[in-house]
Order: sequence, then structure tokens, then C-alpha cells
Amino acid sequence: MDTKSNESFWNATMDEVKKGFTEREEEYKCIICEEVFEKGRIYEIQSELYDAKKAAEIHIGESHGSMLEYLLGMNSAFIGVSDVQRELIALISQGLSDKEVAQKLGVAQSTIRNHRYKLREKEKQSKLFLVIMDLLTNSTKKKINKLEEEVICDPHKTATNLDDRYNITDKEKEDTIKTYMDDTGALKIYPSKEKKKIIVLEEICNNFSKGKTYSEKEINRILKRIYQDYASIRRALIEYGFIERTNDCNRYWVKE
Repeated sequence: MDTKSNESFWNATMDEVKKGFTEREEEYKCIICEEVFEKGRIYEIQSELYDAKKAAEIHIGESHGSMLEYLLGMNSAFIGVSDVQRELIALISQGLSDKEVAQKLGVAQSTIRNHRYKLREKEKQSKLFLVIMDLLTNSTKKKINKLEEEVICDPHKTATNLDDRYNITDKEKEDTIKTYMDDTGALKIYPSKEKKKIIVLEEICNNFSKGKTYSEKEINRILKRIYQDYASIRRALIEYGFIERTNDCNRYWVKE
């Protein structure tokens, strides 16, 4: 998992998250996979020519679906909605009426009304909470994740479970990698503590390219260079949400 990619996503503004990319002086960059589109360059997509901004917009749709789809596909702990609310939002976004949504979900129409009310309350709370955090940042001149000498790192955005194991600072990451991995990137020993395990798995995931599909043989060959018990590492990468695979285990890829 590319640490910079993770930072691009979590550090993006609300408007940038809605668009799916950031704009800088010379480029547009996808906040999901970090693909860059250079300003002033023309991109050919399906025999049509586009400027960088339009190419970035097309890339989001073709590679990641709409941003609404992508966000709804994230862990519920990240987006703060239940599985039922997630499905409800997806159906409403398709333009279905409450009656049609109720039929799809197999519930009463009044239940959809109740869900709408709860989502509206959550929307108001979220707006006020963001204002509170922004005011806190401005008054202290420091973001909430900044400690005295360390920074609390954001978990990878494809994490399968979120709990205290992910309360990790930048110094803890640095110290753990120095302790458990050598200069070649090989793993000296697989840590038993969950927090340290997450740190080394994130580092190991950097050996794989985003957007590329690997066979199990290719995955094993890369992991063998890192640790002798490569099968355990492969399973852990999947378990913690760094790597995804098909049900038949024939294809693997980095989760984005």
C-alpha cells in the first residue's frame, strides 16, 4: 500500500474527494491510485483527445466508478453508515422512488422514511463536527493527529477492520520497520503483536504495483524474497485488506 496514496486520500479536501482528484500547479492527481495527468498534455482515450482535467475525470469513472460508488464500497467504520444505509443510499442515487427502494429492500415504505430521517440527522451532525474540528485546528494551529513529537498515521483506506491496532504513529512505523526488516526489505521475523504486524504488512505491500494483476505464482515469488513463510504473509495481506484476490485464487491485486 503506497503511503503517499493513503495520504493523498485522507488529506484531500471535501471538494477533492467528491471529484476524486487533486489539482496542483502542473498536474491533476487521482486520490485513489495516484495516477497523474499533466497539465498541457493531451490524452487519447478510446480514440478521442482530452485535456488533463477531462482525462482525470474519465479515469475516475473508468477505473474506480463514481466517487459515490467508491466511498460506499469502503469499510463502514470509515464512512459511518450501516450496511442497510449503504444499500439505501446506492438505490436512492439511482433515482428510485421510496416505494421502489422499499420493494428492493423488502421493507415498508415508512422504514425508508425513518432511514431518511436518520441520515439527515447524521448529515447535520457531520457538518457541525467538521466545523468544530476546523475551529480546533485553527485555534491550536495543529491538526488533531499531531502529537508533541509524533504524528498519528491514518490507516490504509482498504482496512478490513478498524480498532486500536491502527493507533500508530510515524515513529512507531519507523522503529518497527528498522527492527523487523533489513536493508533489502526482507523480513527478519514476523511480529506477533498486531500493531507491528500491520506496519510490516503495509511495507511489504509496497512491493506490488497498483493496477496490476498477479497470478498466485507471481505473488509467491515476490514474497519468497521477503520471508520464508510466504504463504502466511500472503494470507495476512488479504486478511488485513492490503491485497484482494478472486475466489479461485488465480488472480491477485493491490486493493485501492
